[in-house]
Amino acid sequence: MQAKQMMLGLLGSAILGGGVAVGGYKLLEPTNSNAPQVVAADPNVRYTSELRNSDYVVPEGLNFVAAASSVTPAVVHVMTEYAPKMRSNAGSQRMDPLLRQFFGEDFDQYHQSPQAGPQMGSGSGVIIAANGYIVTNNHVIDKADKIEVVLDDKRKYKAELVGTDPTTDLALLKVQADNLPFVRYGNSDNVKVGEWVLAIGNPFNLNSTVTAGIISAKGRNIGILQREDRMGLESFLQTDAVVNRGNSGGALINLNGDLVGINSAIASQSGNFEGYSFAVPSSIVSKVVDDLLKYKVVQRALLGVQIREVDARLASEKKLKNLNGVYVEELSENSAAAAAGLEKGDVITEINGAKVNTSSQLQEQVARYRPGDKIKVAFLRGNNERTATTTLRNATGTTDVVRAEVAKAVKYEGATLEPVTSQELSKLGIEGGAKIKGIRDSNFRQTGIADGFIITRIDKNKVVKPQDVQRYLEIAKNGDGALVEGIYPDGRKAYYPIGQAE
Repeated sequence: MQAKQMMLGLLGSAILGGGVAVGGYKLLEPTNSNAPQVVAADPNVRYTSELRNSDYVVPEGLNFVAAASSVTPAVVHVMTEYAPKMRSNAGSQRMDPLLRQFFGEDFDQYHQSPQAGPQMGSGSGVIIAANGYIVTNNHVIDKADKIEVVLDDKRKYKAELVGTDPTTDLALLKVQADNLPFVRYGNSDNVKVGEWVLAIGNPFNLNSTVTAGIISAKGRNIGILQREDRMGLESFLQTDAVVNRGNSGGALINLNGDLVGINSAIASQSGNFEGYSFAVPSSIVSKVVDDLLKYKVVQRALLGVQIREVDARLASEKKLKNLNGVYVEELSENSAAAAAGLEKGDVITEINGAKVNTSSQLQEQVARYRPGDKIKVAFLRGNNERTATTTLRNATGTTDVVRAEVAKAVKYEGATLEPVTSQELSKLGIEGGAKIKGIRDSNFRQTGIADGFIITRIDKNKVVKPQDVQRYLEIAKNGDGALVEGIYPDGRKAYYPIGQAE
């Protein structure tokens, strides 16, 4: 019996020892990461793909959702098409140095060969009226043969160009539709540096893109609208909202959903956003749009002064009282400033109560008025503060309304001068001109000019319409004649000297 019990005891010990050995081996065995793992359910664990409702309330003044949702339907995608243009011929660099010296770099524009296929462009626009008026940038639609807009809901319309203003880089379009969503103007004068704004547009053809930023500065002049006539107007709102190619013409809004600017430009070395963007303030937009609707051309009011911003060096040199205002260097004859009694050396500090410390601020304040409007000018003469009321004038020194001159055919010296069609302008890459016909029976028959020639310049004067040819050649009759520059429909450029008319 004892032997039997001993055998059972040994067997049990052996089994127990084997179990311990196997268990110890398994503990030391490397884990197989590919083996299926069984994880106990944890009621506190949730997968990231599971939806979760949030009742978090955005603090008042930081809610971008309401503004974005109300304005996005009123921001459109502007799509443009351009007929094949003429492409420059590199060989022209070696041609006619004398003519190049006379006409400058413009000489190269006409030694060209045609470019294959239409070109496409795109940008953004903002619906400002339910009956289909849309504001955008002039550079978005400039010289386009065809303009279409695509709404946020994918409806597409052909757009008519109502008018443009290159001096502010704005344009007005019209589509045949009603009951469209639109954006109301906000007052850009009340926008403060540091205030949140949203930029809405179509960068890189990505429709209805919304970005956020703050107003970084106001009254910025970045030198992109410089013109020979010095009429370019820059007083941009600067923001750090992301704006890229395709955003041009889109909306800059405040958190109330009001339009405070039209996005126009970016500060960039690469062509893409690098930190700052610029928008035309709504105070200028609304005035330009109103002028284009009423007159088809912007009524630009001028004070008639050449100004310089006051800095420490100028203040010391001229013994100025402080660094406020803008310094009057020259006055134009028959100008509003001269009529108000301003003099060279005065420092303008306010226009209608609005302080002006930079040239762009002065231009913006004056540009919101029309010729014939009265403004109050505050200025310093020495240490004396003065005010004067003056009536603003146009570029010709009058208060008359400026009407857009319609290009029409005219008869001159027996020949017919016709306007150039938009298709020809686009194809040849020119901004204007006058096509001449009937050479054989005219006083031009000895010049070598052939029918169909488009006159684009007379001496150094650009020809935009037929009336310009008549005007400049009449002036040339009192001198030694003129050199006529132009282009034929096949892209050949030519120059013809025209002597005094007999």
